[in-house]
Amino acid sequence: MYIAKRLVLVFCLLLVGSTVFAGQSDLHHAIGDPDRKNRSVDVVLDGIVDTATGNTVTPAEMAARLSDVGLFFIGETHTNIDYHRVQLRAIQALHAAGREVMIGLEMFPYTQQASLDAWIDGNQSEQEFVDKAEWYTYWGYNWEYYREIFVFAREHGIRMYGVNTPREVVSAVRKKGFKDLTPEEAEHIPHQVLPPTDEQRAMYRSFFDPDDALHMSDERLDGMLRAQTTWDATMGWNALQALLKNGGDDAIMVVLIGSGHVTYGLGAERQTAPYYDGKIASLIPVQINDDTGAPIKTVQASYANFIWGLPKADYEIYPSLGVSLMGKLGDEPTKIIQRSGGSIADRAGIEVGDVLLSLNGETVESGVDLRRIVSGWRWGDVATALVRRDGKEQEVIIPVRREL
Repeated sequence: MYIAKRLVLVFCLLLVGSTVFAGQSDLHHAIGDPDRKNRSVDVVLDGIVDTATGNTVTPAEMAARLSDVGLFFIGETHTNIDYHRVQLRAIQALHAAGREVMIGLEMFPYTQQASLDAWIDGNQSEQEFVDKAEWYTYWGYNWEYYREIFVFAREHGIRMYGVNTPREVVSAVRKKGFKDLTPEEAEHIPHQVLPPTDEQRAMYRSFFDPDDALHMSDERLDGMLRAQTTWDATMGWNALQALLKNGGDDAIMVVLIGSGHVTYGLGAERQTAPYYDGKIASLIPVQINDDTGAPIKTVQASYANFIWGLPKADYEIYPSLGVSLMGKLGDEPTKIIQRSGGSIADRAGIEVGDVLLSLNGETVESGVDLRRIVSGWRWGDVATALVRRDGKEQEVIIPVRREL
């Protein structure tokens, strides 16, 4: 199932220029900070390891060690609830330490700031916020994964900031490079984006098996790296600008961001450091078992400033159908162009080439509709899809069950 999911990810990368997010396979590269890259530290279940010393610390002790840090990147795996609970614990510890906490969010472009302000100011219910902020347009992962963080922020008046850039801008960078951007596209990214390093290129290639059917050519890899570095630079820049403009002397901007933008300090931290004379730090949760179930006992010390050990998650908390739709690429937006092996859709008999018309009687006109509808599903439900296959409409019963 892991291989199938990765292939779907790569397929989507090629289509829309999205980013690769680090997994459990890149924990032992001798890259990054020269003082830490040639040694390892233990991974402690439910413990935080300070990679500078190798010591295990509490959340409160970690907050104390961050007393002079202004930018704090916390990596995540988007559909693992334990990662988001780590993010919340870190935010709570910093708040309890008396810091002025600010939260930067990968899932929102900076152009959506008004929606986040309305949420923190208490002007909307949860459902109103999800709808008006277009959560399932800009992000797509289930709101419930992030709900506790958003509620805590509102209850304690912690300001939240969108730090991303419109997705179509990064896609344009991937396709045609920087010099051919339109003025309207260029205004959404920093004036300078540092090119990828040899270390970053090697790490990126390690995400793909050499015998992968979608193994990267140099040209394709270069395009994806342009997109990745643009995303890194833009999110770091926007987080920094929000911190400098809105934060006080004791403020710390906690940026919730995919782990692939954080690992080894080669992503957002590297892109942002030239513009910031303060200190930057990172925290990345690491599961204690890899995708085969084998134990992970150590990680390279340069992986992040802090490592939080987590149990392996065998299943996602919330279901996803496991398909990619045609979207804006053709004249049938809800035509299924990719199906993950072992997914709910696969086991229900939904086929590539089917046009998805409705789910449980709700019309599906876009990927946003699909994500919004599926967000309400829970394991054990049974859904009904109406599809058009070979020119004929037919119903498909979808048992919403985990794969054994």
